[in-house]
Formats: sequence, structure tokens, C-alpha cells
Amino acid sequence: MHHDFDLLVVGDANPDVVIGPVPDPIEFGQREVLVPAGSIVLGGSGAITACGAARLGLRVAFAGRVGRDHAGGLVRDLLTAAGVACFLVTDDEAGTPLTTVLTRGSDRAILTAAGTLARTVAADVPPEVLATSRHVHSSSYFLLPRLDVPALFREAHRHGATTSLDTNDDPAGRWDTGDVLAETDVVLPNAAEARKLSRRADLVEAAAALAEGGRLVAVKNGADGGLSHDGHELVQCPTITVSTVDAVGAGDSFNAGFITGLLSELPAHRRLALAVACGALSTRAAGGTAAQPILAEALAHLPSHGTDQT
Repeated sequence: MHHDFDLLVVGDANPDVVIGPVPDPIEFGQREVLVPAGSIVLGGSGAITACGAARLGLRVAFAGRVGRDHAGGLVRDLLTAAGVACFLVTDDEAGTPLTTVLTRGSDRAILTAAGTLARTVAADVPPEVLATSRHVHSSSYFLLPRLDVPALFREAHRHGATTSLDTNDDPAGRWDTGDVLAETDVVLPNAAEARKLSRRADLVEAAAALAEGGRLVAVKNGADGGLSHDGHELVQCPTITVSTVDAVGAGDSFNAGFITGLLSELPAHRRLALAVACGALSTRAAGGTAAQPILAEALAHLPSHGTDQT
């Protein structure tokens, strides 16, 4: 089968306004507080993952929806500049999503105006792009209520592609994934999301539960690196030390590294190490994409050891 793209990402793309580090507590009452830094960068879990994968050398397409506004034009320009083929529907009825990220150390608060996310549908994905992609990834599942991800993944499977999902956070707190996991080959949560999705407090048990049914699970675990589980084998990997500016988008860069390792058929421990390195290296600059590594750089910074446990 001929493939035009290694990776098709379907999901969220928006400008991020990253401000911080912010004081604790944040004051209302029309108080103006000065913070050390602020920037407008490309945001959205899907968009950051797409840019990270393109930086690592994959042929990447992105499908989604933006508004007919300056923010939508910015998203399109930044994705294109990163080497991502854009298939963005322009919506005349809703604006491009906007996110403000308030940073404080390794933590952050995220405020998002959903805009076109609530209007994104499966028909926004060009059939010919879906049919000629080796792997299909979707992000921000709970922010895209009208996007039929199970149907997209079934169609991807029909064409021989593999699939992955990063649900990201659920603002409603319900964590109801319906039947999407049944169509998902790779699940890519962070530690908190893995516990919520599996209803298990222990992280290893959470990963094992999500891996039931033959799925591959890779969990981002912040300063503790990451772990993966395929239903039989647990692999753990420490992080690497970098000079961190902020952690915005680190999990999405982890996604890019893991998908790249998967498509490159790297062994389990090396695939996870690549993901961990990509996530950590991305924190060296503000926002999610400015410090994403090329493949040679990521491979040069792989964690020194990982552990395979059955």
C-alpha cells in the first residue's frame, strides 16, 4: 500500500498564550500583576504532537477545524512552517480555539475557549488522507464531542493503519470513553489520566488495565520519566535532566517520540526512552514546539537505562 503520510493527526490546534510563572494565589479585583515572561505559541495537543513528529522526520498531516479569524491563520502558518501538511476546515460560525496557560514551576493551569472544537466532525478529515496514512493519532478526545473517533479509527484500520489516542483531561470529570478504546492500538495518557481512565490508583495497575484487549499503553510520568505496558510486559524509563523553562506540551512531544519509535519498529525499552527524551527536551523553551528535538538530538539524549519487567 502506498502511503503519502507516516502520521495523520486529527484533533486540536490553537494559539497558546503562555504566561508565567504566576504568583500564588492569583489575584482578582482588577489587580495587575507582572510576571517574568509571556509568549504566543502554537498550542493544542494534536498540533504539538504533529510538529514534534515532523521535527523527528516523519511525513505528517494534520486535520481539524479553525475559525475564519487571525488565530486560525496563525495556526495554519505555524503548522505549515513546521513541515506539517494542513487539512484545516475553515468555519464561518465559530472562532478558532484559544488557550491561556498559566505556568508555575512544572505545573500549569489551562483555560480554553473551545470555539471550533465543538464543531469538528469526522467529515473534516479528507478520505484520501486517511486512506494513505500509516498511523492515525487523535488528541483531546473530551474536547471534541462531535468527532466520531471510533469510526475514524475503524476506517484507518480498514486501510491497514495503526491508531493512537491521547484523551488529555476531561473537563467534565466523567472519563467516559465509550467504545473508542476498542478501536485504539496505542493509548498515551499521563499518570493522572491513566488513573482516571482505568479507575485504579496504582499506576502500574492502571497501565496494565488499559492494556487489556491487546492495546499498547505508554504513560507520561513527569519527573519520573515514563512507563509502557503491552498486557504482558512492563517497561519503565527514567527521565533526563534538562534546564526546564516550562513543561507546556511535554506530553505531546512524548507522544511524537513514542509514535516515531513505534513506526521505526524500535524495541520496547528504546521506543519508551525516545519518547521520554523528546518530552524532556521540549521543556527547554517556552511553549510546546520551540525546543522539540530532531531525531539525532533525541537519540543522543536517551535516558541511560530502562527496565523491562514481565
